[in-house]
Amino acid sequence: MTPGKVVITGATGFIGSAVLAELARIRDESGSGFRLRTVGRRAPQGAGADEWVPADLSDPASLSGVCEDADVLLHLASFIGTDERQCDAVNVGGTAALMAQARKAGTRRIVHLSTAAVYGPGPHRDIPVGGVVPAPVSAASRTRLAAETGALAAGAVVLRPGLVTGTGDRWMVPALSQILDSTQALWGGGRALLSLVDVGDLARLIARLALGQALEGGTVWHAGHPEPVRVGDLVRSLAERGVVAEVDQDLSGDDCLERMAASGCRVSPRQFGLVAQDHWYDSRQIWEAAGCPPGPGPLARLDQAAAWYREFLARV
Repeated sequence: MTPGKVVITGATGFIGSAVLAELARIRDESGSGFRLRTVGRRAPQGAGADEWVPADLSDPASLSGVCEDADVLLHLASFIGTDERQCDAVNVGGTAALMAQARKAGTRRIVHLSTAAVYGPGPHRDIPVGGVVPAPVSAASRTRLAAETGALAAGAVVLRPGLVTGTGDRWMVPALSQILDSTQALWGGGRALLSLVDVGDLARLIARLALGQALEGGTVWHAGHPEPVRVGDLVRSLAERGVVAEVDQDLSGDDCLERMAASGCRVSPRQFGLVAQDHWYDSRQIWEAAGCPPGPGPLARLDQAAAWYREFLARV
């Protein structure tokens, strides 16, 4: 498919900016004539977008007409803070208003970015879509799950990635670094299996869903890399690249939480649980259905992001 216009929300964010760059690369290298319209409170930095429409997902009126003449909508924006009211306004109300605009404009293809955090605490091991009942525990994940309802009703392909790494990641690896600094140890032998995906690979997948053969709408897919990553392998890979300190102790999860509390670590017990237990979701189907090679995996991609991580962690 060669669309006339692709609308992107969240183009200034971690994942959205990578998707915008990937679409711009494909357009420029292929000579395709599709245009990229970004929608949000701020214009994206750098080249890529052809136009920017100022809008705020918490203000439905500001979204009027944003999908006009659009063949594809990529809804990649969300609010992930702790303010329940803001989460509801942006994630639920904003998504509903945006989907209404897409239906009004006759937008044929919609991709909506959600999160595997909707499943709540693990352990989850090789879980297919529908294999466990969602049990979100934060305001952000509760409202992102609620937002899926409106997106699915509008015919969207809904993606639930697990943890996302790579250049621009200000949460996953930085949180892991804080945990390691405060505990000076691994936990449970580093055996926990995680669904990870490099942001560049996720961007390739979303771009393929925007431009390639359409998938059935109104469907939910996991969007991690097909092969899960052991926490111990992740820590070793980061240490080899000078991103985190090497550790040689192994503690129980409870002992790690005690050290984290004593040191004033800002990572919450709930967040620690995301890397202390299995959180592995079967993601093979989406890459096969989209005809998108998943790439060598997030550990192999760390070479591209290591310098960014070192610089960012030196500042925080």
